[in-house]
Amino acid sequence: MLDDFILKVSLLAGVVLVVSLFVSWYFRDPMLDAIPTVGFSDPILSYLSAVQYIFDSEHMLKDGYEKTRPGLFKIAGFRRWRVLAAGSGLIEDVRRVPDNVLSRAEAWKESLQTEYTLDLLDPKDAYSADVVRSKLMRDVADTFKKVREELIMAMDDFIPTHEDKWVKVPILQTLQHVICRTTNRIFVGVPLCRDHGYQTLNIAFATNIMNSGMIIGLFPKPLKPIVSRMLPNLPSQIQQEIEFIRPIVEERLAKMEEYGEDWDDKPNDMLMWLMSEAKGVERSPERLARRLLGVNLAAIHSTSLTLMQVLYRLLANPEYIGPLREEVDTVIKEEGWTKAGMDKMHKIDSFLRESQRVDGFTLLTMSRLALRPFTFSNGVTIPAGTLVSIPASDTHRDERIYSNAVEFDGFRFAKLRESVGDTMTSRYQSVSTSSEHLAFGLGRHVCPGRFLAVTEMKALFAYIVATYDIKFEEGKGAPRGAWIAGMRFTGTANVMFRTRQK
Repeated sequence: MLDDFILKVSLLAGVVLVVSLFVSWYFRDPMLDAIPTVGFSDPILSYLSAVQYIFDSEHMLKDGYEKTRPGLFKIAGFRRWRVLAAGSGLIEDVRRVPDNVLSRAEAWKESLQTEYTLDLLDPKDAYSADVVRSKLMRDVADTFKKVREELIMAMDDFIPTHEDKWVKVPILQTLQHVICRTTNRIFVGVPLCRDHGYQTLNIAFATNIMNSGMIIGLFPKPLKPIVSRMLPNLPSQIQQEIEFIRPIVEERLAKMEEYGEDWDDKPNDMLMWLMSEAKGVERSPERLARRLLGVNLAAIHSTSLTLMQVLYRLLANPEYIGPLREEVDTVIKEEGWTKAGMDKMHKIDSFLRESQRVDGFTLLTMSRLALRPFTFSNGVTIPAGTLVSIPASDTHRDERIYSNAVEFDGFRFAKLRESVGDTMTSRYQSVSTSSEHLAFGLGRHVCPGRFLAVTEMKALFAYIVATYDIKFEEGKGAPRGAWIAGMRFTGTANVMFRTRQK
């Protein structure tokens, strides 16, 4: 029976592929002919380039960037062409264009294949980002206090070190739990943020939906429902999230019904903010669960991977440990563990920003789907249906932007701060964005949660530097990574921790 099923799927895939090739050839758009191609430009042979991109995206993007910057180049995908915009002027074009021309929401839906994974409401109703943007960092001091408190408790729970004994820690899994717990202190509060099952669910969902979206996206539309049913069960994970938050939501809805929008001891967390903004069905546990899974996806995945790379860099360059510790010790002595103290840790901030520059986990950023033809400032027009992205990694490694761009210089941005006037130093902070540093995107769609993410990363990195001795296992180092379809896949290493000895 299984053999028959596989045969039927294979035959269906073959038919769909032949039809897709014919449609691509027949309806090819001459607008794209003016844009240089990396790989094959022929509508049929271009499918070979789409396959090549899965396994060789790093070199294909680098080749196009070096040959065209500033300018545009294109790479074939299975469903549509992707146009890459290199150079600050074209990046600004993408930043400024309205959503009804180049849509971030539609590109995001296609990337994660949300029709088959998360299945939220129409993007126009996705108010989560506005809630994050307007309320998450409104009370910075209180937010930092909660972050700091939860980080310390989580580190003590997950890394029970002793003064003279090394403890082996699976670093990515540990960082994921610490970040998930800390972030959900702000999202859902205590005690749910400390529930190990809740943490495990949100971590698994974040990984599952990223991988599922990438896999489903490789198949033509008629096969997507079949493929989605073969992948790990996302609906069951969504249902688990609903059951975790249902008692909390129902209790809060009852109080909102009895007391109105305000009452004594009203929680101050993301769930409450979402409930206050939501209307109608959006206040149901089912919809709120999806919102929380969405914001957790953004918070856990990127923050954990970034911090893992930061620690890998520190362990590969131990000469930075002394200066970083000196800065942290000095600032803590003067300011204590406060938000004001974090703001004075310029070397900690610089090390983090530099790692984001050279160790990013995605090659592309600012992806948009063209809903109508769009003409760039250089006069080149792309047709509707084109996917547009910025080659972030190649921008970050451009010698015309950064001196010794391919080299890691942990204090690069701290030195740049010292070289400019006080009014210019903010441009080199980790939360700052520009066409030269795109870790959080750019423009109105810049990551709305970056302030919380940077606060968490700086606080945790500074705490690790000040509190622990760390090293790789004897004879081992950072695992080799691979780029798959523009995403970095890096194996996790065990990192040895012990209480700081000096």
